Amino acid sequence: MKILESFKQCMLKESKAISDVAQELGQEIEEAIVLMMNCQGKVVISGVGKSGIVGKKIAATLASTGTPAFFMHSTEGLHGDLGMIEEEDLVILISNSGTTKEVLDLIPSLQIIGCKLIAITGDSNSILANKCDVVISYGKRGEADHLGLAPTISSTIVLVIGDALAVTLSQIKGFTKEDFGLFHPGGALGKLLLEKGEVK
Repeated sequence: MKILESFKQCMLKESKAISDVAQELGQEIEEAIVLMMNCQGKVVISGVGKSGIVGKKIAATLASTGTPAFFMHSTEGLHGDLGMIEEEDLVILISNSGTTKEVLDLIPSLQIIGCKLIAITGDSNSILANKCDVVISYGKRGEADHLGLAPTISSTIVLVIGDALAVTLSQIKGFTKEDFGLFHPGGALGKLLLEKGEVK
């Protein structure tokens, strides 16, 4: 296979999957947004592996667009970091299979703490899905690599779902350029807004 052909094929597979999921998701997104809007604490994202890496980015995007959030690695959560979570918080658990042991093992403690749980998973009938208050399921889909194994389509979909949640919340909350500049004083855009006097 030619190099450029392989490259473009991967991109097209991922873009088609995103488009398909965008058409399929519905009421569960509204339910998730309501939970996040009503959250009196912070939004906590947790996962392991590629899901964890994507989770870090989702937490960072939420925080920078007006929704207080942080990432907690599921394994670290099992070894003390659960102490960072309170009843007022909302926890988003990410697992493509919905059977990731480290993620599932957090749930008994989270239920005792009393926080609400959102699952982002590829399997709406998984153990994870059945234990969460809201389930955002993007369905079981093949991956974009030639073996159909490497997290590519699945991780990209989760990333895009996280971006869309953050952007939607930001719009609902009336997040402004001034707010953005306040949270990004070290970035080029933040400095530009400061120089223009758009951040008081």
